Amino acid sequence: MNNWFLYVIRCKYGRLYTGITTDVERRFAEHKSNDKKGAKCLRGKAPLTLVMKKKIGSKSMALKMEAKVKKLSKVKKEMFVEGKIQINI
Repeated sequence: MNNWFLYVIRCKYGRLYTGITTDVERRFAEHKSNDKKGAKCLRGKAPLTLVMKKKIGSKSMALKMEAKVKKLSKVKKEMFVEGKIQINI
């Protein structure tokens, strides 16, 4: 299946959270609901704002892209979200 997305959420105090999913809207709603389906590290970090979503393709490619983005510094992540830099797999 080639419908995987990379998404970035901005938390309280500007922290950026990166994840992958096949349904960004559903996953974002899970994160905002503060239940067990959302990421534990996002609980209590409201307000959450979806700042980026990008169709990647396969799950394998999405996992590789997620790993690269998570290794970026805060400044480079901000540049990535703003579209000022590209990340290649």
